Amino acid sequence: MSRGAKRQDRSFESPRDFRLSHQILCITGVNFSRKSIIGYVELHLLPLRSNVNRIKINSKQCRIYRACINEVWEASFLYSDPTLAVCQNEAKQHDLNYFSACHYDAVSFVDPDKGNGELNIKIPQDAMYLVNEQKMLRVSIEFSLERPSGGMHFVVPEMEGSMAERGAHMFTYGIENACRLWFPCIDSYSEPCTWKLEFTVDAAMIAVSCGDLIETVYTPDMKKKTFHYVLNLPTSAANIALAVGPFEVLVDPYMPEVTHFCLPKLMPLLEHTTEYLHQAFDFLEESLGTRYPFSYYKQVFVDEAFVDAAAYMSVTIFNTNLLHSSRIIDQTFLTRRLMAQALAEQFFGCFINPETWSDAWLTKGISKYLTGLLLKKTFGVNEYRYHINRELTDLCNYEQEIGGVVLHTDPIQLPGVKEIIGTGNPTVDEVNTGNNLYFPNKHPHTISWKYMEMREIKAHLVMRLIELKIGQDLILQVFNKLLSLATQAATQKFLYDTWSNMLISTLGFLKLLSTVSGKDLNAFLDQWLCRGGIVQFQGSFHFNRKRNVVELELRQDPGRTGIARYVGPLQVTIQELDGSFTHTLQVEDNLTKGEITCHSKSRRHKKKKIPLINGEEVDMDLSAMDADSPVLWIRVDTEMTLLRQVIFQQPDYQWQYQLRYERDIVAQIEAIQNLENFASQPSVGTLTETIENDQCFYRVRMTAAHSLTKIANGLVASYSGHTAMIAIFKRLFGAYSCPDIVRQNKFSNFQSYFLQKTIPVALAKIRNAHGLCPKESLAFLVELIKYNDNNRNKFSDNYYRAALIDALTGTVTPAVAMVSTSTESLTPETKVVLEEVTRCLNLEKLLPCYHHTVTVACLKAILTLQKNGHLPSDPTLFQTYAQYGHFMEIRLAALEALVDYVKVETNADILSWLLDIVEQDPVPTVRHTVLHMLIRNPPFKHKEQSALSTDALVERLWTFINSGTSHDSRLRCDAVDFYYVLFGKSRPSCLPIPELGMVLNLKERKTTLNPALIPDSESYEKWYGKGKKNPEFHSSFSSFRQHGLETAGGADEGMMSDLDSSFDRKRHSSSPIISPGSTSMQSSSYPEREGDVSIDSKIRVLSSPVDDYNESQTLMSPPGQEMLSPSTPSSNIKEEPVDSLQSDGGTSSRLASDTGDSNRPGLHRNDSKQSLSSDTSKTQKKKKKKEKHKHKKHKHEKGDKSSSSTH
Repeated sequence: MSRGAKRQDRSFESPRDFRLSHQILCITGVNFSRKSIIGYVELHLLPLRSNVNRIKINSKQCRIYRACINEVWEASFLYSDPTLAVCQNEAKQHDLNYFSACHYDAVSFVDPDKGNGELNIKIPQDAMYLVNEQKMLRVSIEFSLERPSGGMHFVVPEMEGSMAERGAHMFTYGIENACRLWFPCIDSYSEPCTWKLEFTVDAAMIAVSCGDLIETVYTPDMKKKTFHYVLNLPTSAANIALAVGPFEVLVDPYMPEVTHFCLPKLMPLLEHTTEYLHQAFDFLEESLGTRYPFSYYKQVFVDEAFVDAAAYMSVTIFNTNLLHSSRIIDQTFLTRRLMAQALAEQFFGCFINPETWSDAWLTKGISKYLTGLLLKKTFGVNEYRYHINRELTDLCNYEQEIGGVVLHTDPIQLPGVKEIIGTGNPTVDEVNTGNNLYFPNKHPHTISWKYMEMREIKAHLVMRLIELKIGQDLILQVFNKLLSLATQAATQKFLYDTWSNMLISTLGFLKLLSTVSGKDLNAFLDQWLCRGGIVQFQGSFHFNRKRNVVELELRQDPGRTGIARYVGPLQVTIQELDGSFTHTLQVEDNLTKGEITCHSKSRRHKKKKIPLINGEEVDMDLSAMDADSPVLWIRVDTEMTLLRQVIFQQPDYQWQYQLRYERDIVAQIEAIQNLENFASQPSVGTLTETIENDQCFYRVRMTAAHSLTKIANGLVASYSGHTAMIAIFKRLFGAYSCPDIVRQNKFSNFQSYFLQKTIPVALAKIRNAHGLCPKESLAFLVELIKYNDNNRNKFSDNYYRAALIDALTGTVTPAVAMVSTSTESLTPETKVVLEEVTRCLNLEKLLPCYHHTVTVACLKAILTLQKNGHLPSDPTLFQTYAQYGHFMEIRLAALEALVDYVKVETNADILSWLLDIVEQDPVPTVRHTVLHMLIRNPPFKHKEQSALSTDALVERLWTFINSGTSHDSRLRCDAVDFYYVLFGKSRPSCLPIPELGMVLNLKERKTTLNPALIPDSESYEKWYGKGKKNPEFHSSFSSFRQHGLETAGGADEGMMSDLDSSFDRKRHSSSPIISPGSTSMQSSSYPEREGDVSIDSKIRVLSSPVDDYNESQTLMSPPGQEMLSPSTPSSNIKEEPVDSLQSDGGTSSRLASDTGDSNRPGLHRNDSKQSLSSDTSKTQKKKKKKEKHKHKKHKHEKGDKSSSSTH
């Protein structure tokens, strides 16, 4: 056997007993009225082992009618999905530590990468000879889906006419491994196969799917037609998509193999939006050195999309709001970036798939890296570096707030290294940088959506770091090699390991990197792949005039959340009088001191041009700098070669020099942000010069405008900021003959256009000595709105008008007196703002603009007036605009206003109304966005006292995350994020104390918290490390003190130590028969008898219309129960022995009967009785004292039995 074959065998071992070679998906009917589909699938499976009698398939929310083997043998089957109710035995804890363990076990129980699935098909005995002989099996499954809760979305407008005339359409969606939501499959990226797809729809509809369209066949009555697609290149089920609707079709004029689809009457927008796509094709094919891997490419624009862009094999589903005309400027940048990203994912993500979830960072990182190269070519280097800096800043802020983001969560053995990375107990640094999360990060269905976004950003940044290490040409050579191997494998016929090269793994990628580059990247990759956290440097310097040396000092503080320790080289660039020089420091400790000898000497009254790092020579006014120092400014890690945050201290004149003369925009933005700390006239002059410099990058000028506002407010006594800002605007955009008159709009210069939008918003935030907006500013803004003229402009001014409304909103300050219902009591300035906002809002109803941007700005203005006391605080207007039927952006703006209203007014009714939107809104994106709004601006935070923090809210949210979001994993993770913001990881303090909440130890005269209220130490240590204590546990204990449960006789003094000791030991009391981490998957929760079926089953399997009922088709088992032999999701899950629990007196009487109902109460026993019995067994004293002690024990047992019966 060849070396390559050995490598493939070792790296591509399937966890399943079968190998999928081909699958047929046939949708025979799509009903828009009932929002349902019906069809069947056929899976061609090759057995890998003999004597295997079960086939596990992924399928959620589908109604299964029939399963058949080779169209000959009827197969019995059962359904088991513990994600329908994650915490099935939980009744009191309501803490996220418990939920996280249960959630991960639940998704692992049906994870195809662990050989599991929701649908368990038993192979008939007559067909076992095929398995033993390892011959191909054809498994056919008939199914239907009606009113899906996830995975498939129907958009049916309520109007007259046929479905095609109404623009009704449907499409599939979901995050990773979500195709199980709309058809049975093996929902894993690691199981590619060839496909045949058939979709029967109405004659007026078009079905767009993956692969090559072979033919379209009409029925004899010409009322329906069937689209036949074939995928000869193998791909996984997660890359299959479907969109059905009355689409208009556009064949790309530059590339006939590319087709675009849009809803009726949107063709002009489609033509302009997609005219850029052929440039992206040319760039990617040229950079990668290979052609587009598929025969065709299709772009479908739909309404109410799950995400703005979702890439599948040879097809991408976009949000129709991305379409725009040639008059729109702002939307162009976002739409082109998303189209480029989707096209890059066709190469890495659809054609080449990740082998496991831990390898998914590769496809995301490579596709984003390629998109960045395309954006660099399209929009320029400055835009690219600004985008990288913004991503790096967002990642640093997130990791310091939540914890480290880990890209590869599984143990990995790097090339040439004996030690396996990612195993063992976590160190303190690792806990602080990634292992202390409130959700499991090892599965895509359990990860926070914000964490997922940051993971993709970090993957992109790490891929860029690899480019900096080995060079762009070599990394593109690695990508070309991966695509060449995948292309060669895709053309071969099916064998066990034929298509393994179409899967990318971290280990294989690292080996290929090492082979191509010849460099050792192990330490570098270990830092950024297998560990979380960013590096933070706090630096300062001192110039030693005698020695002509810069004494540099850099500090690290790796003990804080999200901060990792870095050891290695670090580049420092010093701009001196004689040029720019780069030095390399070796960082080995938390405190690094270095002495750097300067190449220049100080100049006194000598004028000479100063060379910059880019070779340019400039004249500088050196009067502001230290005459004895040749240092102009210092920068650390100029090329962003680390995932780092740099906080550097240097005098204000050095920041001013850096802003004026440094040509790197990242350095300029860094200087602007630091100048905000130096409110002085020189800083004002530097920022003003930057704003007016048309050679400066427009984003730097915009940032300088906002920073000038902050400095002007700091110099309010000596500097008239608003007058200066108005003068700047008139100099830039005033008429040539009369600068006081603003000229007509002309947005042909995009950089000037963005600055023209920014300066009014920055002006509105300037305040006078009394904290009010100057009247001159308000009058100037009103004139801008009044005399705005866009008649001769070929571009739309809707975003500019919205910015002017935002500027008016920024002038509003808090009212002095209480507001009245009459507008007569308003101040003249407030009246002007209100009249303008009302006029623009009413005009929008008659002449709506693109994306209703002006309406959105007006809603924000009304909210600001209400918050500042100028208008009565009334949510009715926002509730009206938030109703389903309004444009998406309007709804989201109104909902954001309501979220803020709940925060300010502490209104429980509006909070309940918002939660109704989260639970019931027909648009998945709205539900997701509202939860994110509540997370960013919560009604209250953990440990805050609020009237909204009630047990009813806890129960509602807990029920929602536990069983209300089983078919939308993104929404479930959003709800977990919201729950964490409100209540933390431990048990919410607002919950009432349950019975037997406190346990009294009679011998030691101490009270302790019932272990039933303490998270199981075993499940806690599973996530956060052995020996680690819950940092938020004492907050639960403080709530008991608030309820007045302080005990007399010194019992309260020893309570905390007793609680700590009770938490450290493994909990036995109040343990259900199934340990909390097992999510009720053991045999005691799943009856092994096929007759043990609950009647109140939530999901039923209908019998075949033709055949009689059999034992598997009558009922599916309820959530959390199996009818055949169960599968254990994790080998380390241990079940509490029933005998040991029943040995305690009175406990067995409280055991729930072992029926289909999985809600067994927990088992309790008294710690004081255990301590007394233990002391009795060890004491060897006189007979009289023994009898006395037994008498006390007898009395205590009676009390324990009475309390048990009460419970």
